[in-house]
Amino acid sequence: MSVKLSASALARLPREISRPNYGRSDLRAGIVHFGVGNFHRAHQAVYLDDLFIAGSDRDWAIVGAGVRDADIPVREKLGDQDWLTTVVEQEADSTRPRVIGSMIDFVKPGDVAAALALLDRPEIRIVSLTITEGGYYISPATQAFDAANPDILADARHIDAPKTVFGLIVAALMRRRAAGVAPFTVMSCDNIPGNGHVTENAVAGLANLIDPGLASWIRQSVAFPNSMVDRITPATTDRERALLHDGFGLDDNWPVFCEEFRQWVLEDKFPAGRPALEKVGVTFTSDVAPYELMKIRILNGGHATIAYPAALLDIHFVHEAMANSLVRDFLEKLTREEIIPTVPPPPGTDLEQYRDLIARRFANPKIGDTISRLCFDGSNRQPKFILPTVMDRLKKGRAIKGLALVSALWCRYCYGETESGQTIAPNDPSWGRLRAAAKLAKDAPQKFLEMRDIFGELSQDRAYIAAFSGALSQLWARGVRSTLEDYLSGSP
Repeated sequence: MSVKLSASALARLPREISRPNYGRSDLRAGIVHFGVGNFHRAHQAVYLDDLFIAGSDRDWAIVGAGVRDADIPVREKLGDQDWLTTVVEQEADSTRPRVIGSMIDFVKPGDVAAALALLDRPEIRIVSLTITEGGYYISPATQAFDAANPDILADARHIDAPKTVFGLIVAALMRRRAAGVAPFTVMSCDNIPGNGHVTENAVAGLANLIDPGLASWIRQSVAFPNSMVDRITPATTDRERALLHDGFGLDDNWPVFCEEFRQWVLEDKFPAGRPALEKVGVTFTSDVAPYELMKIRILNGGHATIAYPAALLDIHFVHEAMANSLVRDFLEKLTREEIIPTVPPPPGTDLEQYRDLIARRFANPKIGDTISRLCFDGSNRQPKFILPTVMDRLKKGRAIKGLALVSALWCRYCYGETESGQTIAPNDPSWGRLRAAAKLAKDAPQKFLEMRDIFGELSQDRAYIAAFSGALSQLWARGVRSTLEDYLSGSP
């Protein structure tokens, strides 16, 4: 007989399931987190749960928040189980479930008054974000804040009733400033280069539309630490719910399955205070950039490398892609020859060992991570994870054949059909535009590069145009397998 997850059921959980050893009534809110998705619950929420288990910093519990309609069912599912989450860590030879209790409430999405009242509270000293790479209102090509976005303009006109995360943050900072309450720290946990700087530009950029003096105060008074976060965390489906029910007799509305590995590197810039996360494995540093660049180019760039050829070959799971010798060898050759030479190693890090670790993590058969998840939102991910490496190599006169092939494979994917003729479901917020460009590019590859907001200066770079066009033409003429074989053999 199964147990339905709730606070009252904790004592009745099967012995194999770890659970909080602390009284959750002893927890007090210190963090408001926007974007209570799987990654947040497998990462930041787990580190805090570890800290609370160790008997430390129990005034740093999390209150969830959201601004999208999609956040409403999230709140309902978690509220039904007293904000508890089952996190299942999986490796090839082990499965370890644990229930975490570091979140204690979730403000109702769309209730601006309640959100601002929460953000007014002096004990809220950190506002953290996991809102995806596409949630920061930045130009993919320039990484500059888009102050002309209609959502941002609407919040600037009606900052008393904001609709975006950044509108709520600006409104809350205005209120705290007026009340003489110290500002909270704003901490991004998204995979964006310089995520603290990007977040600062979004918050201050919106504030500047309202009052340049407010924007100046924000830049001077509010901390935006940079961070690097890492843990492979697939989406939850009925498959994961069934695995938890059948394997451990626990019913969770929204469990999180993830790998055992996790990493968090944080810039130590928290003037309002912070939990002692160094006690549970977080690395604090004055310079996150080397760690961030390594992870974004090797891991996130690696995901993009395997995603599109695997999708075009009708491969469903990431570990299945790594079992395909062409896809696996493409990742290894590209990473070693074109990506790693652009990455200065962080202190004490061997990049070849890191590359091998990433490959082993991708090959984990228990995770069930899907190729479609890796393919999602390429219009935001390519300019962050692939194209900067291209630009670095071009500036030094180095070859870009493999990197150009990655983007050509993305273009071929955006055409909307796999090599077997299966329809690819829309998988990007800009899918209609991407598909139209990909159809034109079948006969004129340069048409895809005309999306300058994505490709930026590469749209005019002759070497890149030639490499991309050659790769895409070969994909259409000879197919994915032959194109990968030629790349791996070094054929022109």
